Amino acid sequence: MGYGVVSQEGDTLRALDYGALATEPGEPMSKRLYELYCGLRAKVAQYRPDVMAVERLYFGRNVTTAEMVYQARGVALMTAAEFGFVPYEPKPSEVKLAVCGNGAAEKSQVQGMVRVLLRLRETPRPDDAADALAIALTGLSLASFGRENGRGN
Repeated sequence: MGYGVVSQEGDTLRALDYGALATEPGEPMSKRLYELYCGLRAKVAQYRPDVMAVERLYFGRNVTTAEMVYQARGVALMTAAEFGFVPYEPKPSEVKLAVCGNGAAEKSQVQGMVRVLLRLRETPRPDDAADALAIALTGLSLASFGRENGRGN
């Protein structure tokens, strides 16, 4: 599960932390989800963000992957609720639009813009971390425009 913590002071955006929370594939799903919860909870407790964003996902074909991703997404939503957040839930096209100005942007374009917007020397790795930073930037953008969150907008 990717995570990204971004601060905004005026027009200046800065990546405070990013990466991926990893679990062992052979472990029972309940243990893996608990490990994601503990890791995400620790990040929220450490940084005490003002806004949270969790991407709303759409899958077409791979039901097994979709099930695992939705379970991890549920962990993120539960963690948000624990800390009193109603997170922003942008769709992938909204993330692309917010970061690149084009809702149909390619993954590489989003990653490149994340690097530029956050003034990073390199594109964040793994891809899940770059995606999480893009989602964080979208959450900040939605909050700055006063868009209501958590309402399926």
